[in-house]
Amino acid sequence: MQFLRSKLFDLYLAVWTGLFAPVLAVLWLCGSPERSVRLASRLWARGILAGLKWIVGLTYAERGLHNIPDEPCLIIANHQSTWETLAFLALFPDVAIVAKQELLTIPVFSWFLRKSPMILIDRESGSKAVRKMVDESRAALAQGRSVLIFPEGTRKSVSEPIAFKRGVELLYTKLDRVVLPVALNSGHFWGVDRSVKRGGTISVSYLDPIQPGLPGDEFTRRAEQLLEAERQHSWPQAA
Repeated sequence: MQFLRSKLFDLYLAVWTGLFAPVLAVLWLCGSPERSVRLASRLWARGILAGLKWIVGLTYAERGLHNIPDEPCLIIANHQSTWETLAFLALFPDVAIVAKQELLTIPVFSWFLRKSPMILIDRESGSKAVRKMVDESRAALAQGRSVLIFPEGTRKSVSEPIAFKRGVELLYTKLDRVVLPVALNSGHFWGVDRSVKRGGTISVSYLDPIQPGLPGDEFTRRAEQLLEAERQHSWPQAA
């Protein structure tokens, strides 16, 4: 039964995304205003989350909302699933996500990534990609948008310990902003080593903010420890 629900959701996702083609056309004719594009992307993401709830029985619970800073910040999150890439569009209005350029191959979604705009990085370009990430993150923060990065670089199995790529350390030292660590256990329900999406409640834990000004290596060590501790204690709630 869960296999059928998972496949039915995949169909729903394709249809729901296709329905946004006319929206894309209207926004394009209007000059692709950024705020309207982001509003449409939030609506698209909320529709996906609703589909997961109704079809798969998968929902989420937020914890530690009091830890979210009042001002735009740098958000770091562990990465176990496609789920958080979509969900953060709804959880943090106007968020600027640092994303790999390969996502531009996805129809409709790629247009929203470009026009929101998100911070699209070619990981093969080395130091040039880092400079672009820092410059565009500064621009987003100046516009009042928080910046989200997945420091592990790609989705990981739920069994793998958290280990950051170096880019987030440089971003932390250059931006001089409060960092909000967010721990997720989404991989237990929709993960890289799980062929079928299953019902339950994904835990979204907003942890104690990390203030700016730490040495880069100390920041990385503290952030990894915070997320790893929460990962080990965040047990899935199966449906």
